[in-house]
Amino acid sequence: MKIGSIVIDCKDFDRMATFWQQVLHYVPREPAEANWVVLKDPEGRGPNVSINQTTEERSGKNRLHLDLYTEKQREEVERLLSIGATLHRPREPDEDFVVLEDPEGNLFCIVDTSSRS
Repeated sequence: MKIGSIVIDCKDFDRMATFWQQVLHYVPREPAEANWVVLKDPEGRGPNVSINQTTEERSGKNRLHLDLYTEKQREEVERLLSIGATLHRPREPDEDFVVLEDPEGNLFCIVDTSSRS
């Protein structure tokens, strides 16, 4: 068994689909249909991320979140803030991650991998 797709439910489908495409540099596997789209890594390395419109409101803290790895944390955080993410919690001195929120308040982390071998 393997992960086929990580699904993100949302209220504003167009905004969230565009946001996550820009965050991950992913492309739709096929055209969006009925407010559902599977985004894929064009290089075939990462898992699919699907965006699904729902009428339900998000409540409380997400119980699952994405950790996005990068060797250019500062640049990526700035890029993501410019496309609609918001800062949830800055990096603490003993941590390697910054916590951001997507446009609908879902948390995700940008993890600095520059010091890993």
